[in-house]
Amino acid sequence: MSRRFSKIAAAVLAVGLMIGMGGCEGQLPKVASSTASPSATPNLTAAQEKKIRTQILKTLDQFNQDRNTDELGSILSGPELAIRTSELDVARATGNLDRKTTIPTDLAQTVISTESGWPRTVFSITTTTEDQQSKRLLVLKQDSAHQNYKLWGVARLFSGVKMPKFEIASLGSQQGTDKDSGLLMTPKEAVAEYADVLQYGANSKYASQFADDDLRTKLSELTDQVQKAMELNKGTQEQTFTPVDDAICVMRSSDGGDLVVAQINSEWTRSAGEGRESQPASDAEKALFGDGKATSIMKTTYVNVVALYIPKANAGKQVTAVGSERQPIKVEAMP
Repeated sequence: MSRRFSKIAAAVLAVGLMIGMGGCEGQLPKVASSTASPSATPNLTAAQEKKIRTQILKTLDQFNQDRNTDELGSILSGPELAIRTSELDVARATGNLDRKTTIPTDLAQTVISTESGWPRTVFSITTTTEDQQSKRLLVLKQDSAHQNYKLWGVARLFSGVKMPKFEIASLGSQQGTDKDSGLLMTPKEAVAEYADVLQYGANSKYASQFADDDLRTKLSELTDQVQKAMELNKGTQEQTFTPVDDAICVMRSSDGGDLVVAQINSEWTRSAGEGRESQPASDAEKALFGDGKATSIMKTTYVNVVALYIPKANAGKQVTAVGSERQPIKVEAMP
């Protein structure tokens, strides 16, 4: 029974840990007529954004080839630094870099902030990859006038999502904050409530505020599959989701809502039950666990990047997740 359980658990977990939160690309944002203040001007031109982004991606490609994590901090920050470090650690151990790490160099649209202070952000939406993976939403962030822009976050857009409208790059868009008003809820509230929905699913008291999305659906399916495998040997599992303070970037859309990209960390604890050892269940877990000694309980820590669209108040719409990224960054056996 133990061997059979291990095989079943490994199969469903391997699928889950590689959840591809993307699919076909979502619908592109449409260019809107200008609603920006006449005095507001974008802090970058489209040409400058391209130069910055191209240099970051060129350097990142070299780091990918070299499996170099030591210098990632020169071009990456925020959740993307933690995610790419893990992806390259896994690649060094397995010899393969996951195809989801691909970031196309061509853009479908860029959304440039008119923020006069710092930090400043740029939201750029790529084209699909050469093998038709979904578009990526990139967040470039400059923390101060004396620092370069870095790639702060990457989210793969969900299949069929309808993106909000933004001003063209030459006009610029207003940068928001986690306390923006006039919305269904503030960005900070939306991220906290969405984390609760990820943890409790339909049982969350906030579930009705959020539209169904690929991340929630796939996590729910995975949880159900793993639970069935665990029950064969009286095993248990638990997942907790926690927003990361200040790890949030916001851009105001021209239709009155906010597009929010935020980091939510999670921990997935699995107990094999009946005195059995809980083993890593995928190449990524094995690589991150390394030579650790297995016990009956294994805990995997994830970094989750979520992109949420919050409609304006009284619009009669729900908050919608439009993209995400999810990567294990730490695997440990618990006493």
